[in-house]
Formats: sequence, C-alpha cells, structure tokens
Amino acid sequence: DSIPEQQLLRSPDASEAIFDPHVWFDVALWSQTTRGMCQALSDLDPVHRAEYEAQAANFRRELEALDREIREALAVIPKERRVLVTAHDAYRYFGRAYGFEVRGLQGISTVSEPGISDVQDLARFIVDRRIPAIFGEQSVPDRSLLAVQQSVRRISNDNLLLSPSKLYSDSLGEPGSDAGTYVGMMRCNVRTIVTALTTSGQ
Repeated sequence: DSIPEQQLLRSPDASEAIFDPHVWFDVALWSQTTRGMCQALSDLDPVHRAEYEAQAANFRRELEALDREIREALAVIPKERRVLVTAHDAYRYFGRAYGFEVRGLQGISTVSEPGISDVQDLARFIVDRRIPAIFGEQSVPDRSLLAVQQSVRRISNDNLLLSPSKLYSDSLGEPGSDAGTYVGMMRCNVRTIVTALTTSGQ
C-alpha cells in the first residue's frame, strides 16, 4: 500500500486485478515501504514514534547505498548477457530496475508445475539467445530446471550451467547467515548473478 499502483507490475498469469508481489527485488521501490511500516508501528506505539522515524530514515539511507552498490556490481555484465532465467517468475522488478530481461519457467506462483512444452520453449530460447547460465532458487526444487538443462544439451552443443549457488526469491537465508537479512540476501543474489553470467561459457 505504500507504493503507488503505477509503479507496480501486473501479474502476467493472473487477473488484471492482481499485482506481482515481488517488489523487494527493486531496492528503491522496497525503500518506499519503510514509510508505511513506520506509520503502522507509530500508530500502535505512539510513545516511540521518534525512534521509529529515525530507524526508518537510517534504513532508507542504507537502502540507497545498497541500490548504488548493486548497480556498480552489475555493471560488469555485458548487455548481451543480461538475461536472468530462473525457476519461477519472481524477478521482473529486479529486471526492470537493473536492466535485465527475465524469463521464469513457472509464473509468479510456485504452485503449478511447468509442462513439457514450457521446458522445451525455454530450452529453445536459451539456445537461440546463447544464455550461459540459469539459476535455481532456494525455495523451488531444481528438477524442472535440470530438465531444461538436459533439453538444451539435446538440441545444441552449448554447455549450459545451472548455477551452483541458488538465488533467494521468497525467503531469506538462515538467521546469522550472509543472506539472513534483506540487505545480505540482495548482496548474495547479486554476487551469484555476476559470477554466473561473467564466467560461464567462456
């Protein structure tokens, strides 16, 4: 509710009334939610309003720095390699914010299973575009992406890499781990993307 509707993406595989919920993958967009959270906490606990406002302002500054850091880190990936192929379609906000074409094997939900034609269509896309790597996710089994990888190898000689490091999509890492906070999770994802797309297929 803190983000204006015109900045939200509609779900590609559901009713026009449904928004893609993965807004946190655009750091600048996610920063806007701090104001709504601050207001909600202040309404519940008005005595500490000043503290909530100070913490929200501090976190917004941290997110501004994170957004710049991400842009600098991603700048090493050549334009032709800026294609993010993942298990499900969770990264459209990331793609819009940071200049990536995004293709997910499943839609924004992980409930439905992709069919054979989905696997084959994605494999053909990967071969045609010479995509060097695809990305599994912490919260989604790899079996469908492994089928894509096998299909790619059947129709071409391309050595497609399923990145050994998985992306975080709908969850953080374990508490205390590198990905245990929002900022840490975003850094881990960016590191994984940069490593796979700059070193694979060379």
